[in-house]
Amino acid sequence: MSIDWPAFTPLSALAGGALIGLSASLFILANGRIAGISGLFGSLLQREGDGLDEKALFLLGLLLSPLLWMAVVGAPQVRIETGWPALLVAGLLVGVGTRYGSGCTSGHGVCGLARLSPRSLVATLAFMATGFLTAYVLRHLIGGGQ
Repeated sequence: MSIDWPAFTPLSALAGGALIGLSASLFILANGRIAGISGLFGSLLQREGDGLDEKALFLLGLLLSPLLWMAVVGAPQVRIETGWPALLVAGLLVGVGTRYGSGCTSGHGVCGLARLSPRSLVATLAFMATGFLTAYVLRHLIGGGQ
């Protein structure tokens, strides 16, 4: 893997990160809840808790924002080098993992670390270590270095 340095845009990455932090901060200030996407989505599916309208609007914003961006700037070129079965299995594993881990990368990695939560630090380190290990095994041990 190599980084395409001429295409690297640090200002847009910084702006995106700032917007994620701002939206997470506004969500906790307005609702008193962490903006963990898996928890928000799970509570909508189970129809439990207060503020279902706000949760639905927050998630709808997550879905509509890229569409708005593509309408203004255009769609980026996406290249996925695996088939649908692998993507489906990966999605299911992520879903199961977020339920067992009591949260996802947005809940633990963004909001939890910002609150200096020890549990979120352990969870985020586990996410990262598992991701590194999986990438290493798939690329270097199973995939032959591709």
